[in-house]
Amino acid sequence: MGFFDFITGKGKKVDEDNEAEAIKKEISDNNATMPIENLNVFKEDDVVSIDGLADNQEDVAKAVLIAGNIKGVSKVIFDEMKIKGSEDEILEFEEVYYDIVSGDNLSKIAKKFYGNGNKYMVIFNANKEVIKDPDKIYIGQKIRIPNLED
Repeated sequence: MGFFDFITGKGKKVDEDNEAEAIKKEISDNNATMPIENLNVFKEDDVVSIDGLADNQEDVAKAVLIAGNIKGVSKVIFDEMKIKGSEDEILEFEEVYYDIVSGDNLSKIAKKFYGNGNKYMVIFNANKEVIKDPDKIYIGQKIRIPNLED
């Protein structure tokens, strides 16, 4: 089963009357950088399931992070996500993911993973869908730590 765990009490607040549609809108608002066709979002209790057709695994990862960084979501399941042109049934993510803790900033995280705090923009650019300002991250937020070769 493909899923990621998140911290339930942290994240962006969305319309509680129709959370699945609000999460779908959050993902769709980033369609220019991560197009996902036939996107469907379902939410039951604190679990979100997403499916659709993405250009690549990076776009799936971004969609999962957007959904998971919504307040009240503890798990995002993506079993039904498909990659264009791929017959693989199982998505495998090679990237590292990191949960932000108290005292973190992107420079400290870049220093930890890359040995150079000045590489914080690499992390910011890889997470623009969930980090809108490099100076505004929050405890419990899950982000991607891309390989420097990418």
